[in-house]
Formats: sequence, structure tokens, C-alpha cells
Amino acid sequence: MSTSEVACSYAALILFDDGIPITAEKISTLVKAANVKIDSYWPGLFAKLFEKKNIDDLIFNVGSGGGASVAAAAPVSGAAAPAAATPAAEEKKEEPKEESDDDMGFSLFD
Repeated sequence: MSTSEVACSYAALILFDDGIPITAEKISTLVKAANVKIDSYWPGLFAKLFEKKNIDDLIFNVGSGGGASVAAAAPVSGAAAPAAATPAAEEKKEEPKEESDDDMGFSLFD
């Protein structure tokens, strides 16, 4: 990500947080106030993006990768919750880690 993109992203988030409509002019004003040099087309691109996309959705879906599966609903009754948790604990039994003779006790990934 370039400095221009980061500056415009932060400017858009500042505007969103303050409840101010996100426009190219307002993004440019904030970036200039921060004394960051950007190409003139970036504020317009970010303003167009945020006209079509909801920033809340973008923030809450960061790193989700799309296509995430839906989690199962929690049981309503209080008595069923402990019984449901027991099988999950039994399934998580870890198998002993096999050791190799040729790793000599250290690794780059330990």
C-alpha cells in the first residue's frame, strides 16, 4: 500500500468517525493538513469507493477473506450448554508430538 493510499484511508476514517460526509475535497483537505504529498486522483477514488461501500462493513469484515461459514446458533436453554461443551473438549485430545533424530533439538520455527 502506498503512502497516498494510507493517507486517504486514514482521512476517510477520520471523516467517518466524526460523522462528516466523505468527499474528495474533504479527504484532500485532511491530507494537506497532515502535510502528506499525494497524487491528485486518490481522494476522488476513495470518495467514490465510500459512496458505494459502507465503512462499517469494511471495518468489521477486515481479514474475513469472504465466504466465511456461518456459526451454529447457541442453545437457548441453560442446561443444554454444559452438555454441548463436553463433546468438544473430548475431541480436542492432542496426540504426542513425534520427535525426529535429525532436528538436533532446535528449529527455525520453534
